[in-house]
Amino acid sequence: MDAHVPQRAPLHRLNLIALDSPIGVFDSGVGGLSILHAIRRELPHEDLLYVADSANAPYGDRSESFIVDRADAIASFLIDSGAKAIVVACNTASVVAIERLRSWSPVPVIGIEPAIKPASRKTVSGVVAVLATTRTIASESVARLCAAHGIGVEILLQACPGLVERVERADLASPETRRLLAQYIAPVLAAGADTIVLGCTHYSFLSDAIRAVAGSDLVLVDPAPAVARQTAVRLGPVRRAASSSRSAQAMFFSSSAARDVHAVVSALWERSVMVRPLPLV
Repeated sequence: MDAHVPQRAPLHRLNLIALDSPIGVFDSGVGGLSILHAIRRELPHEDLLYVADSANAPYGDRSESFIVDRADAIASFLIDSGAKAIVVACNTASVVAIERLRSWSPVPVIGIEPAIKPASRKTVSGVVAVLATTRTIASESVARLCAAHGIGVEILLQACPGLVERVERADLASPETRRLLAQYIAPVLAAGADTIVLGCTHYSFLSDAIRAVAGSDLVLVDPAPAVARQTAVRLGPVRRAASSSRSAQAMFFSSSAARDVHAVVSALWERSVMVRPLPLV
């Protein structure tokens, strides 16, 4: 890991210059678009900048040093592009890199973590399953959440290799995707889980397929709305005071060839968009 922390002068004029600046959001790939959707619903008049680091997805299979360095580089790009807040729309990057980002960023940095606390309050059977990447499952953050909110509740941690790659191809309901989901979900259902935490932003796009496998009575807990609400709170005085007639813009970047991800991003964002190449190595 590069020990050098990016040095940036504080944005003393933030309250004056950032009202019309965008919110920056990044993920290891396209999964963070689920967070972007929630932010758009919560803050419909804000401009958005989204970075999909799809060439390096999934982060759950990467080293800690790689994730930290990559988060630094992408956050720097978003800030240099004028972002007034950074949303780390990736559970793995949040648990690995969020504190470092907050140590140097001149703008608010909002992270995400598996929604174990609300899930523990929703369960009737007393058994909650967390679906996430291998690195997120093994993180100290998840261990802390389980210890804090697992009293009287059994929490089953299920790593799900291969699901991120399915979403990265917008393969949300194929027989192979459902086979993978059944492989991961069947054991936790057999153990009595009635509530599943979507511990990776990619998995939000698999909600329908998960219900098809697990049944409609299953409770799915998605943290995206909570992240969007927290973003609004953290922006505070630099929230745009825009009229309801304003048409907010969204700009998309990817570390993969834009032509390779255009169709996927457009499908998941539910409208045709231009995807620009991310100007980072």
